[in-house]
Amino acid sequence: MKAPRYLLPAPLATLLARLPAYPGSWLFARALDRALAPHLPADVRAALEGRKLRLRVTDAQLAFDVEWRADGFIACPPHGVPDLSIGAAAHDLLLLARRQEDPDTLFFSRRLELEGDTELGLLVKNTLDALDASAFDLAALLRWRRAGAA
Repeated sequence: MKAPRYLLPAPLATLLARLPAYPGSWLFARALDRALAPHLPADVRAALEGRKLRLRVTDAQLAFDVEWRADGFIACPPHGVPDLSIGAAAHDLLLLARRQEDPDTLFFSRRLELEGDTELGLLVKNTLDALDASAFDLAALLRWRRAGAA
């Protein structure tokens, strides 16, 4: 994997690498439910059913395991081989989430790793590409949460 432009500072990466996996996966599943689940078409939901996905933050040595079940994402224990593993440095993942970097560019520059089911990887990529950018707007998601909590 080609070195990303920015890496987490070593002390922070060391600290993050010591965190237990499951609480992070639970938070990641909740974030996916809030940001993505409402926008997923029925055929994508069916294709994701029971498939284990792993997001790896390579510079922090963190991994978040989730699976789509019935009507939402659930956290999975970090055991076994996932159907699809996506890995990159924290900065590159942030660029992807903000749509400031194209996944193909990161992949071909070896800053994004995909392992596992290639067809599932293409489904995830194409689904994310097709979503309206507002699905990834953190400020809007937080405003929605506050309005819903009131």
